[in-house]
Amino acid sequence: MVLGSVMLAAALGVGLSGCDYWPPALQAQIEQMRAEAQGFAAERAKFESQLAQTSRTRDELQARVTELTNQNQDLTGKLTALEQSLAAEREKAAKTGKPAAKGSAKAKVAKKPAAKKRP
Repeated sequence: MVLGSVMLAAALGVGLSGCDYWPPALQAQIEQMRAEAQGFAAERAKFESQLAQTSRTRDELQARVTELTNQNQDLTGKLTALEQSLAAEREKAAKTGKPAAKGSAKAKVAKKPAAKKRP
């Protein structure tokens, strides 16, 4: 019984530890698969690096979009305020009886006589 237990333990030990000998064809296939696995790991690392770079670029662009959106809102607010101010000034001008200064800038420009050329 003790001998049987020892033999069983030895068989389990050899079975669990694996076999150290592999046939040459199988060994070549194992090496090929290891090389492929290393290649895939390198490719995966490259893709992860590209993904990280793309994520950083996306975050930078998103921050820029947010910044430009805020600037657009600020400028839209200023434009609205200026349009309201212009409308109020036009109403004031209309109430005082003065015409709007659309063509007055052209009337103020006096034509200068052409300069004479020296002989």
